Amino acid sequence: MDHQPKFFENLSGTGKAIAVLTSGGDAQGMNAAVRAVVRMGIYVKAKVYFIYEGYQGMVDGGDNIVEVSWESVSSILQVGGTVIGSARCKSFRTREGRLQAACNLVQRGITNLCVIGGDGSLTGANLFREEWSGLLEELAQKGKIDREAVKKYAYLNIVGMVGSIDNDFCGTDMTIGTDSALHRIIEVVDAIMTTAQSHQRTFVLEVMGRHCGYLALVSALACGADWVFIPEYPPEEGWEDSMCVKLSENRARKKRLNIIIVAEGAIDCHNKPITSEKVKDLVVQRLGFDTRVTILGHVQRGGTPSAFDRILASRMGVEAVLALLEATPATPACVVSLSGNQAVRLPLMECVQMTQEVQKAMDEGRFVEAVRLRGRSFENNLNTYKLLSHKKPDAELPKVRSNFNVAVLNVGAPAAGMNAAVRAAVRVGITEGHKMFAVIDGFEGFSRGKIKEISWGDVGGWTGQGGSILGTKRTLPAKYLEKIADQMRTNNINALMVIGGFEAYLGLLELSAAREKYDEFCVPMVMVPATVSNNVPGSDFSIGADTALNTITDTCDRIKQSASGTKRRVFIIETMGGYCGYLANMGALAAGADAAYIFEEQFDIRELQANVEHLTEKMKTSIQRGLVLRNENCNENYTTDFIYQLYSEEGKGVFDCRKNVLGHMQQGGAPSPFDRNFGTKISAKAMQWISKKLKETYRKGKIFANTDDSVCLLGMRRRNLVFQPVAELKTETDFVHRIPKEQWWLKLRPLMKILAKYKTSYDVSDSGQLEHVAMHSQKEVETGTI
Repeated sequence: MDHQPKFFENLSGTGKAIAVLTSGGDAQGMNAAVRAVVRMGIYVKAKVYFIYEGYQGMVDGGDNIVEVSWESVSSILQVGGTVIGSARCKSFRTREGRLQAACNLVQRGITNLCVIGGDGSLTGANLFREEWSGLLEELAQKGKIDREAVKKYAYLNIVGMVGSIDNDFCGTDMTIGTDSALHRIIEVVDAIMTTAQSHQRTFVLEVMGRHCGYLALVSALACGADWVFIPEYPPEEGWEDSMCVKLSENRARKKRLNIIIVAEGAIDCHNKPITSEKVKDLVVQRLGFDTRVTILGHVQRGGTPSAFDRILASRMGVEAVLALLEATPATPACVVSLSGNQAVRLPLMECVQMTQEVQKAMDEGRFVEAVRLRGRSFENNLNTYKLLSHKKPDAELPKVRSNFNVAVLNVGAPAAGMNAAVRAAVRVGITEGHKMFAVIDGFEGFSRGKIKEISWGDVGGWTGQGGSILGTKRTLPAKYLEKIADQMRTNNINALMVIGGFEAYLGLLELSAAREKYDEFCVPMVMVPATVSNNVPGSDFSIGADTALNTITDTCDRIKQSASGTKRRVFIIETMGGYCGYLANMGALAAGADAAYIFEEQFDIRELQANVEHLTEKMKTSIQRGLVLRNENCNENYTTDFIYQLYSEEGKGVFDCRKNVLGHMQQGGAPSPFDRNFGTKISAKAMQWISKKLKETYRKGKIFANTDDSVCLLGMRRRNLVFQPVAELKTETDFVHRIPKEQWWLKLRPLMKILAKYKTSYDVSDSGQLEHVAMHSQKEVETGTI
């Protein structure tokens, strides 16, 4: 899309006052949003106010509405909940309460409001906006404000951000706090699995979600739960029998544990509640299994926000300030949200109405409609869960076995989430009627014949495992072409699915180039990107990058904490990523770093000097610590040691320095909920593509696929999952540095600099358009968005 860049420097907040409040239930990441609003507001020279205790503070006024400075939001990025407090407020629901609130705002000249909360809080804000001119008129009549004020503050602008762990707001892919709540749930499930396995127990887990089953559904998908109960998709009549059959079948297959996840608002098809106790009693009475109930409760709201939530909230906070600066009296109140990896603005009331439609559909028993109204992401999750959790009886599998053999292999360095992707591929393949084969140790293992058939049960429990169970190697296929072709012929392999990073991409290019010589490679091949570096062309995200980002963020939090004790200390931290600066840049944004050095944005000694001076100035304020991230290959001469020594020398007497190389811990650990979920869904979609291609290329008893579009990479592009021929991606690739020529996240670089108090240019061409909440057809759901 060619556009003239539009920079926000033209938007000035001079003379404007912005207030930020959090309302309703708290959610991790709210503080990151508050911080972004305050800093962006101050950056554009507006006055910024905190409103403590939500709408209650707005009504009470006084010390509850306070002007804030840059330092007021220091050290809150990593704190869960909301530092400015949140309260349910009855008085704001009355006109008298809103009249008092309007009076308090006008006295301080505040006509821009940023509300972080759920649909109730945002509906209240919209009503306040609609009544604003009437409220001011009434205040003037009562003599509480003068006529001049009525004219000067005639319009109230409102922008909402949705902070809700339930992800129950239509129009937005993810609400602030949802990812962190999933982290808490998955931590508990992973811990419970070990004890359940020891005792052969069944665990019934109750998670939050009174009206929305998102947390239950995604955590069931991410841990491979045996059964899930959600309000939008009640089980059919006779579910008790089906569930017990499923649980006993799993035990018969030597599975030592069962996990059942229940959303607190789960219902049956007659709208009667299904409680965790009811499920437990049923399992005990019918099957006699040792069964325990765990209710997660408010644990899900607590803890530190995940890297995803910090970045999401920071982006939304900045976008909210831009939306307020651009708002006119004619602009409807809007919500800033994320669609794919794009920040979008949506009319607040359209979102609220659609959210209420879902509830109405559920109350009236129109459950299929309720799932559709929840949006593509929810519907995709549900379809994928149904596909992977229940093995169809042989009678229901495709009548004629396809007789196609499909091999799955991992290539490159290990990345958390690879195993979830293998599990999804194997199970979808079996459901589609194929025989699935697992290749051990990548292309090298393939050449040595390390290949075996893999069954449905073999991949049970794989989603939560880090690393690569199949084994993975960086070796490329070029030197083993003949041996790999032999193995493909011997095992009659009709399609290949490669899960890996840049080596996997190069490997597919080599195999497709070898088609002229070897017919064995004339089969459908698909690649699913999995690498912590996130450097694969054709995809905005790779499996494993989110887990690595969380590792970096957690480590930076600990390091910052150690620095806050010693004061006047700067930490230099080296991250992985090869030449790709994704981890360094996004890690810096999530950890609140002062600078991030990356290969994609060349820097020289003058910039290093400017950063040192910036930190020297910072040490004079109340924030006496610094954090600098450096990508491992950002510059061959300005090494981590060099930067450490430069900072140590130049900072003498002002601050001291420490350095930390994070190394391979970034490749390890259990996969994050995002990586499990992304790996599962993208891999399932890739396997369905293989089935389609096998049908298309089957001629006279054999498979023959030699066109470019039979070797594809499945990637996330902006808002959609797209299959792209690897041959076409060559022009988008910098092969020397193993990175894509264009990378979406570079647009977020100025964001990090603004939040660290640097003057910079920020291209806002992509934001600013008010979109409408789209209703998606079934076809769109099938053709795919995450």
